[in-house]
This record gives sequence, C-alpha cells and structure tokens, in this order.
Amino acid sequence: MKIDNFDKAILRLLQENSRLKSDSIAEQVGLSATACQRRIKRLRDMGAIEREIAVINPDLSTHQLTLIVQVIIERCHAEMLDRLTAQFLAEPEIQQCYNVTGAFDFLLIVTAENMTSYDRFTKRVFFDNPAIQEFTTTVVMENVKRGLELPI
Repeated sequence: MKIDNFDKAILRLLQENSRLKSDSIAEQVGLSATACQRRIKRLRDMGAIEREIAVINPDLSTHQLTLIVQVIIERCHAEMLDRLTAQFLAEPEIQQCYNVTGAFDFLLIVTAENMTSYDRFTKRVFFDNPAIQEFTTTVVMENVKRGLELPI
C-alpha cells in the first residue's frame, strides 16, 4: 500500500473526524477539493480506510463493565484454532481480540452489563469450550484512554 504525505495528512484528519468535508480537508492539506475527493476514494478502495464508524458515548450502553481476558488454549490443530477465532469474532461482547505470543494465547477486551452477565458469558464461551485450557479476567476500574487512532 503506497501512500504519500498528502494521503497521510488526509488520513490523520479523517481519523479525528470522518465527517469532514473534502473542501475543508483540501484546505488543510493544500490540495484542491477534487484532488482530495479522488484521494479519499482511492484510500477507501485500496483498504487504507477499513471502515468509518460513530464512536458512541459508553454511558449510553447497558454494558458498563469492561473486562480484559487472557486466554490459554489447549495445544490444538489449525482447524480448531480457526473455529475458536471464528467464535470469538461472532461474540458481540468481545470488543477486541488479539492472538498474542507469551504466557497466554489470546487477549480479549470484553464488555458486559454486570458480573452476572459476564458469568453467563464465561460459561457459554470459555467453560463449554474444550479448546480453552484456562482464562484469567481483569476488571477495568476506569477507562483512562480509549481510541482506535493510529499514528500516521
């Protein structure tokens, strides 16, 4: 994926506010509005912009609990790992999922309404799954920083 400094500047602005109009972006990066529109379309088409979303205030959600879960899996074959990954992708409570190296195999960011709903989630997703050997949960007390912006 080849991008130049204009593309990088456009991406930085769109990360801050995806609703910016192309004429506003063009003015800030030093391009014409038409050139800026073409670049944004190309960035979308090439996958540099994966998706555009609205970030909702977490106070509006009934899922007020955030948990960080470290998962250790049984040594298994690739097909079982693929099934486990697909299951994690399908669980709406799992906000983020990372396959990692080190003492555990997956790091999950999970949201729940309360501990009772998280307990039901663990029984359904972890305890009932023979691929999972062990999991450790850390409860988030305060969300100090949350974001998806990447340095460009």
